[in-house]
Amino acid sequence: MLPIRRLLAFGLLLLAYLWPAVGRASQILIPMDEAQREHLKAYGAAYWLLTKEIEVDWLLNYRGGSFAFPAVQGTEQELAVRGVTYQVVSDAQYSAILSQLSDPSANMDLMKLEKPPKIAVYTPKGKQPWDDAVTLVLNYAEIPYTELYDDEVLDGRLTKYDWLHLHHEDFTGQYGKFYATSRNRPWYQQQQRDAEAAAKRHGFGKVSQMKAAVVTRMQEFVAGGGFLFAMCSATDTYDIALAGLGLDMVDVMYDGDAPDPQAQQKLNFNRTLAFRNFTLERNPYQYEYSNIDMQPYERGVGEENDYFQLFTFSAKNDPVPTMLTQNHTRTVKGFMGQTTAFRKTLVKPDVLVMGENKTSGEVRYMHGELGKGTWTFYGGHDPEDYQHLVEEEPTEMSLHPNSPGYRLILNNILFPAAKKKKQKT
Repeated sequence: MLPIRRLLAFGLLLLAYLWPAVGRASQILIPMDEAQREHLKAYGAAYWLLTKEIEVDWLLNYRGGSFAFPAVQGTEQELAVRGVTYQVVSDAQYSAILSQLSDPSANMDLMKLEKPPKIAVYTPKGKQPWDDAVTLVLNYAEIPYTELYDDEVLDGRLTKYDWLHLHHEDFTGQYGKFYATSRNRPWYQQQQRDAEAAAKRHGFGKVSQMKAAVVTRMQEFVAGGGFLFAMCSATDTYDIALAGLGLDMVDVMYDGDAPDPQAQQKLNFNRTLAFRNFTLERNPYQYEYSNIDMQPYERGVGEENDYFQLFTFSAKNDPVPTMLTQNHTRTVKGFMGQTTAFRKTLVKPDVLVMGENKTSGEVRYMHGELGKGTWTFYGGHDPEDYQHLVEEEPTEMSLHPNSPGYRLILNNILFPAAKKKKQKT
């Protein structure tokens, strides 16, 4: 029999050997509050985990909408390479977090992210560097996507994707209404030639007719279960095109003939997603499409005081808008675009407003359902470029790794990956 002293020493040695396994962390937490150094890259990390078939927990309203996942070999190294702040937690610690989320009195919940969505970005082949903030942030976050445009949409390829983004686009066929300022610019002339060639390829006599067919296909995509996200002029021109299906709303310099003088009276607002009772801007030289967009002189704000507030939703009862508004702040700096802010009086009553400036009477961020799918409209062009002039250099994303405005875009990217719960609002 071994002496007591030797048995004691052996026991202590065994305990020292087993202690790392007993205390080993089984979960990795990616905080999304102010502790996070790289909010935008954190979304890319979550997407990457899904591609590796690692299920991700989205902890709604917990530390800014944090992510958690099992501690799998190689994942910490990936987070470190991306510069994403993370911490390891034990089973007991994570159980305590889950208990906090499940407390009926806490406005928190857990959403399982299961499968990376297939992402498509509707963008022309000759896209200019200043054209699309979403591709900028997708590239920065290292989230893969496929670019497509009118040919692919009309050829029926949207069915291959779960999520479709529309940005600085003009679905009315007026080439962004840049005629007055940019008709002699080479990029404008090339875009017009490309659009007219595409219309001809698909048997349309006018670009406006082709764009009407494109928005119809996109509407079918959403109704069939797709997720549509639009910013800037792709929001109001989308609804204008739907309301004016079959009408000539385009002046002679855009399509070769005069518009229907009764086009306004013939608009059908039953077809639109978000807006109703709007008035078209009939002046072809005016850089505006309708009165949906709030004008600078009406807004009463400038760069120094332009903000909007995110709504707070019930995480347990309304998980969809809760996911879409996850952030480390409820106050977001405003930013302009060709379409900056939506006039609240023209927003349909069944639309869910998620962000607004009440003082100015403008909606900045909103969401709705159509058939089996959903759509989200977000006003403005680039969350970190306030005025965003044509031909400016694109935003350097590395200077804005914690942008609240860009976080809203990436919330929408991950939204289709969630195992859905029924919305009660």
